Amino acid sequence: MSNSSSLTQFLLLAFTDRRELQLLHFWLFLAISLAALLANGLILSAVAWDHHLHTPMGFFLLNLSLTDLGCICTTVPKAMHNSLWGTTTISYKGCAAQVFFFAFFMAAEYFLLTIMCYDRYVAICKPLHYGTLLGSRACAHMAAAAWATGFLNALLHTTSTFSLPLCQGNALGQFFCEIPHILKLSCSHSGYLREIGLLTISCLLGFGCFVFIMLSYVQIFRAVLRIPSQQGRHKAFSTCLPHLAVVSLFVSTATFAHLKPPSISSPSLDLVVSVLYSVVPPALNPLIYSLRNQELKDAIRKAMTGCFSEPKRWLFSSVNHS
Repeated sequence: MSNSSSLTQFLLLAFTDRRELQLLHFWLFLAISLAALLANGLILSAVAWDHHLHTPMGFFLLNLSLTDLGCICTTVPKAMHNSLWGTTTISYKGCAAQVFFFAFFMAAEYFLLTIMCYDRYVAICKPLHYGTLLGSRACAHMAAAAWATGFLNALLHTTSTFSLPLCQGNALGQFFCEIPHILKLSCSHSGYLREIGLLTISCLLGFGCFVFIMLSYVQIFRAVLRIPSQQGRHKAFSTCLPHLAVVSLFVSTATFAHLKPPSISSPSLDLVVSVLYSVVPPALNPLIYSLRNQELKDAIRKAMTGCFSEPKRWLFSSVNHS
């Protein structure tokens, strides 16, 4: 028996006990994290430097890339460290920090996706009011509200979870610290119910956002189908489908991870599903958005060309001066 005051570390779930597979997981996570860092970094650079992307959608996409980078940097480095060194431990404070930042970035991302849906709704269903409803100040306020709500959500859940007395050991059935797995270690009935209540409120809020997104897309598709020209419909779909794909990936993986039937649950399946919703979406989001957005692809190409041409320009100018 142990309690939270005496706990100094938690034991994370290992991907495998075989050393060869541990190293394979390390290199796989390294490749995924580098791809995510590169892709999201290119989007950040493209949106920041290309004036064609200085739009509400570009602004929200920049914020979305920041949340993706935050999610990757919260869970993957510790998993890579444990796979490389063959350990499974994480300190008590490190676990609390991981819980806070993961909840913060995931909540902020979901609220940003909801705001981006509103952006698409106004652009297609109320184009004459777009400049009024989504001016620079309104966009800044909505983005700030998403980040602030994510911060408050993470603070409440982290404080509530780590104030519980833990007396069921310190082994977590997950490769990173997550609230449901920490709650299983609790021995306080009242504190457990308090956190469950907070989780229920968060789920209801998330479900409300999901309903808003679905209803908005019903209106969006009805408006798109009324567009007379095929080119106009194609352009409208091109701006909506990436966002809908990202929302679907985010919601479906997270929902399956937490609501899958106990009959099909197993440690190996739980690990795969947790990777699918915590690591894969942040890495795939930039690819999904850039596939059908020609302006974004052009801006990324310019950013990459500028990155590679700048060292050459500097080298040739140095040679000429010498």
